[in-house]
Amino acid sequence: MTSSDASAVVKELRHLFRSGVTKPVEWRRAQLTGLRKLLSERADVFLDALYADLRKNTAEAKRAEIALVRNEIDHTLENLDSWLAPEPAELPYPLRPGNGRVVREPLGVALIIGPWNYPLQLVLAPLVGALAAGNCAVVKPSELSPNTSAAIAEHLPDYVEGVRVVEGAIPETTALLEQKFDTIFYTGNGTVGRIVMAAAAKHLTPVTLELGGKSPAIVEPGADLAVTAQRLAYGKFANAGQTCVAPDYVLAIGDTGPKLAEQLAETVEAMFGEDPATSDSYGRIISTRHYDRLAALLDDGTAVVGGQTDRDEKYIAPTVLTGVSPDAPVMRDEIFGPILPIIEVPDVDAALAFVNERDKPLALYAFTESDETKRRIEGETSSGGLVFGAAIIHLAAPELPFGGVGESGMGRYHGRYSIDNFSHVKAVLDKPLAG
Repeated sequence: MTSSDASAVVKELRHLFRSGVTKPVEWRRAQLTGLRKLLSERADVFLDALYADLRKNTAEAKRAEIALVRNEIDHTLENLDSWLAPEPAELPYPLRPGNGRVVREPLGVALIIGPWNYPLQLVLAPLVGALAAGNCAVVKPSELSPNTSAAIAEHLPDYVEGVRVVEGAIPETTALLEQKFDTIFYTGNGTVGRIVMAAAAKHLTPVTLELGGKSPAIVEPGADLAVTAQRLAYGKFANAGQTCVAPDYVLAIGDTGPKLAEQLAETVEAMFGEDPATSDSYGRIISTRHYDRLAALLDDGTAVVGGQTDRDEKYIAPTVLTGVSPDAPVMRDEIFGPILPIIEVPDVDAALAFVNERDKPLALYAFTESDETKRRIEGETSSGGLVFGAAIIHLAAPELPFGGVGESGMGRYHGRYSIDNFSHVKAVLDKPLAG
């Protein structure tokens, strides 16, 4: 795709948007209904593609890629009228008579750039918000998940209007970023996020950046370690650890580290069997390049769980590391793979200091029975989301905003937050000329 090709795509969609066809709520509902029909009628196509790209098993793919988007659609359809209704705003006495209201209008043409780790969900979930808000959209799936990208490109246009799918790699993304969009929604790493933001700045285009970071999990003495291990393992090892909100490392307070490692060993075996390499429920690393990066991190500690690898298979076992230095490479950048370091700290004060000395994470998890500890964590840390007693499940709650802060991103979506993200929230004041 050349820049002129990209310009033609945007021009076509802008013409459609300016015709006014996308603004009626009936059009928006029709597109969301079409998306839901796509997920129903082409589910097998997407499941096959997700397995080919990531060896993502059927149950996990149905839950995390299809059901989550379907639930987002259903929640939006149920609430769309109330979310779009004008909100009355009371005027101060000197401005009366008159009335004020807040209305939401679509921005225009959106660009949605998706990642490879959840290549269906993280393309379609933002698209739900863009269409519900009355926009047209260009969708750019990741070239690193080529089978899912191809399936989206082949089937999505049959079910929705006002959307164009552009496949390709860096040249195609670059060509798209040269165009003037009305909003850009990017999910991925911070390096590319900066490129997206710089390109958007040339046109003063607002951006939503759903990035990542090192999301810590604090485990305090007194927590039920069997339950903690189950919930940590689910959050960490689903999709072979390639989840932006996966727990990146554990801060084990006091003597909880060794005990937690023992529970994690039992949990991993219960989830994936004695040899996860033979489990139908365990995925693979997306590419050899990512495998090599992850395999090198295994040298940064002692693998008390897992540690086995197979480069030809792009397989890294669910791994728990102990004896990790806070300055080791595994603790510098987001791991984004099935390696879970356990760092031992003496108390809650040390855990909070450890978190606050680093970039603000996309998520923070804490396993504790202490209300005082919960209060301190909520009040003394900053993160995109905070979950007590579990991991990653907050992204499935459509009433909660999902997004980062600082290095982990900007902007938020899901549910009504998606409507605001893809809308201009406009003030209207109507004052009579007479009286």
